[in-house]
Amino acid sequence: MLFVFLEKGPPDDYSADNAVHFRTGSGGTLTPVVCVDKAVADIGSFTGLAKEAEATGQHWDIVLVACLAGSNGVAPSASEVDQGLETMVDAIKTGSKLGRFLAFDHRGDPLQITA
Repeated sequence: MLFVFLEKGPPDDYSADNAVHFRTGSGGTLTPVVCVDKAVADIGSFTGLAKEAEATGQHWDIVLVACLAGSNGVAPSASEVDQGLETMVDAIKTGSKLGRFLAFDHRGDPLQITA
């Protein structure tokens, strides 16, 4: 499992319209603050995962989740994991195809991110 924890923020070119959208939960920017991979067996609960992310000292608002399959019963290699996380971060930076990832808020409630 691949996890990228994100912080929401106002856009750089903040305007009155941006402020309204941001306060209502739409619009703004997403900045990756923590990336981690975990085997399914190592994930006890969302609460535990959230506490682990908080222990880094980084504030986060949303976590994006993706699965990375191995092949023939072998887990993905470290380079495949790194590439998967890099692909997720690149998608966040460009705002491209974010809907392909699962998204959850800080409480673990599912979100729909459209971009």
